[in-house]
Amino acid sequence: MSFFLAVDAGGTKTDYALVDETDVLARVRTGTIKRMRTDSSTALSNLEQAFHELTAASGVSMQQITRTCIGAAGNTVPLVHDFYMSEFTSRTRGEVLIVNDVDIALDAAFTGHAGVLVLAGTGSNVAGRSEDGVVTTAGGWGPALADQGSGHRIGHEGLRAVFMAIDEGESTTLTEAILKFWNLHSIDDLVDYANRTPAPDFSALTRLVVQCANAGDAVARRSLDREGSELAHLATLVIHRLKKTAGNPAWIPPVAFAGSICENVTAVRSILIAQLEEQFPGIHTVPGVVDPVAGAIWRARSGSKVNA
Repeated sequence: MSFFLAVDAGGTKTDYALVDETDVLARVRTGTIKRMRTDSSTALSNLEQAFHELTAASGVSMQQITRTCIGAAGNTVPLVHDFYMSEFTSRTRGEVLIVNDVDIALDAAFTGHAGVLVLAGTGSNVAGRSEDGVVTTAGGWGPALADQGSGHRIGHEGLRAVFMAIDEGESTTLTEAILKFWNLHSIDDLVDYANRTPAPDFSALTRLVVQCANAGDAVARRSLDREGSELAHLATLVIHRLKKTAGNPAWIPPVAFAGSICENVTAVRSILIAQLEEQFPGIHTVPGVVDPVAGAIWRARSGSKVNA
């Protein structure tokens, strides 16, 4: 019997599935193993925890693994790629495939078919697969350059909106919420803290922005609406590219979603879908969110390094 390991390595959490040819034998979740988001010691501790729990739940040793597929943002960055290749090959038997997290999410949503996947979690990306299997993307350039609609961007832009509100004389409950969360006592403290090097974890502010928006705070709500609109713009770019290559000009690719923001932040998802429906009447958006691990399972079992 063959055993396969599927991994979705996110910026804040990592999901693992141990499977055989037909069944899922065990699933666990740990903290991140992504070296761009944490130090080597923490990443290794999280990885060892996952392997221990998988073996305990399934009775399968990691040395029995035939093939592993890891989906991760920044999969070509040497710090990320080299860590995964070194640590997984030393702990498992067989081939290790390292692909982008959008690839496994596309596989989970549209294996063998065309479609668009909007992924928004700690980071963000939009990818589309054409009817002949060609993949095109928009966004995904990392927190300093893009990540529209992501947890990092929502937190950072929410904080920026606080200071624009100060300049414009608009009140917002977000100010006090952030001061309390970071245990700061004044705006001057907040300025110093936000501009420090290395920068604080802006994605940790996402929950505050959502809570304030849900409570009726206009500044926080505008921040969420803006990020939803920017995600919609990226999705629109990808849809137009796919339509241009399709044989049928009336064809509109379906859109699926993945990531914690698409799953949990209703305001961002609602604006995103509303703008897509306005641009492309009749477009089909897949309910809920896809499980990227399902795509990693398919790749691990098949050994595929490219999209279906």
